[in-house]
Amino acid sequence: MSRPAKTTAAKTTAAETTTPADGSPAPARSRRRRVVVPLVVVAVLGGSGVLAAVRPWERHGFPSVQQSVDHATAPVQKGSLSSGIQVGGALAYDNPTPVVAAGRGTLTALPAVGAVVKAGAQLYEVDGRPVVLLTGDRPMWRDLGPGVDDGLDVKQLKRNLIKLGHADGLGLTVDQKFTAGTATAVKRWQKALGEQQTGTVALGSVVVLPRPTVRVQQLGAQLGSALGATAVMTVTSTDLVATVQPADNQLSQFKPNGRVTVKLTDGSTVQGRIRSLVRGGSGNGGDNSPEGGGGSGGSDKTTVTIALDSQQQAKHAGPSSATVTVVGNTVSDALIVPVTALLALDGGGYGVQVTDGSATRLVKVQLGLVADAKAQITGDVRAGDQVVIPK
Repeated sequence: MSRPAKTTAAKTTAAETTTPADGSPAPARSRRRRVVVPLVVVAVLGGSGVLAAVRPWERHGFPSVQQSVDHATAPVQKGSLSSGIQVGGALAYDNPTPVVAAGRGTLTALPAVGAVVKAGAQLYEVDGRPVVLLTGDRPMWRDLGPGVDDGLDVKQLKRNLIKLGHADGLGLTVDQKFTAGTATAVKRWQKALGEQQTGTVALGSVVVLPRPTVRVQQLGAQLGSALGATAVMTVTSTDLVATVQPADNQLSQFKPNGRVTVKLTDGSTVQGRIRSLVRGGSGNGGDNSPEGGGGSGGSDKTTVTIALDSQQQAKHAGPSSATVTVVGNTVSDALIVPVTALLALDGGGYGVQVTDGSATRLVKVQLGLVADAKAQITGDVRAGDQVVIPK
């Protein structure tokens, strides 16, 4: 005769006291839990702090109440896996530079936006006379002609005259003296420009910039405007760079001279090198807008500028958005499964369900690198094996 249950007995759940109709004890349930892994994971999973969920179709011994759950399989693949972070940014022309005109006069011709101008050619026009681009790092600040005092600006002018081919046969040396040979070279240059051959370079007739070729990015003045202290235009290099503004907690991934991958709008990728990190403003690469060069409105974020390995590939895409990936750890010849195939097992560790037709077997595996919703595993599995994943 069975004893009545004591009123002080601990309560149990319905699931714990249910038995089959024949009265036999309920079989023990396998408690395997599903690993939940974020889509963007760049670290190796540990054994603690992992969320879990049961796979209902793995509860054997309850054919009359088994819950129907859709599942599929995925092959164990062999290949490479890399961790890293992705940051949205932009392709922009490098090093925006404002051009401020020297002297006085009225703007009578301006280039088109996007025009490329080489040293020795007209950049714009004032009072009907050309203002020519020269290469150097010293702005023009005085007239240069016979009798002028020695100076670095004279040396800079002579270097340009030699590069442009106007000093051939004159024996001109790159020094700070304005010689008779310098005046002759200037006259040759003026003749080539169709200008009066004075032998003197007047203030305001040239613009000196660090690069021998520039691209006009935007105009800052209109035709008919009088020259002043504001920029006539903004010019850039003809090379494109990638710029990003990472969050503060991402900056440690961006190391000077570090290698990155830049994904372009057409889906292609180009490799690059981290050239600079500048706190505040927009650095050399613009403000993450396709044309760059506007600043970031006082933002205190760090702008990372990336020099690209292939200008041809970048220019095919042109100024546009881009995605920069900083590669972290990398493994090769690894066995790789989707993270959704992973199970957290009772007692610790992880496993996968390997299926062969209607039969399945639980295989304990060791985790390696986890990234991009994929996991490196080692254990009694081979490339090509099918593992169970939820649909």
